[in-house]
Amino acid sequence: MQDIAQPADDPVPATVVTALRTHRARQLEARLLAGPRWQDKGYVFTSRYGTPLDRGLEVPRFKRILSKANLRDQRFHDLRHACASLLLAQGVAPRAVMETLGHSQISLTMDIFSHVMPTMRRHVADTMNTVLSARVPAAETAKAAS
Repeated sequence: MQDIAQPADDPVPATVVTALRTHRARQLEARLLAGPRWQDKGYVFTSRYGTPLDRGLEVPRFKRILSKANLRDQRFHDLRHACASLLLAQGVAPRAVMETLGHSQISLTMDIFSHVMPTMRRHVADTMNTVLSARVPAAETAKAAS
């Protein structure tokens, strides 16, 4: 296994690097426990024997995690949608979100993977309120009307 490095040209959040290093330490322990049964296939997330994860076992585990965290039921893939929406809501440039998700078209990111969140709707309402309640001098109003 290679060490988890953070390439300069493809930055990874420090919290993710920390979580992956912790995961790697646990996986090395599992490897020792498995002994000769361990199959090093180069996967990051594996069964206790180094083999690929079994979807039939992992989906119910994911559902339990959602329930325990009081989150709505969703598919694992929905996390990509949440990632796009959260990044866009924080003002991350759509092209950067597109590249993070590995999309080839910005339209895919914006049309399918981004969702309007309540905080975004509130921001729209607040912005419209500011625009609509702005006092425009009478001279500018007359000039705009002509």
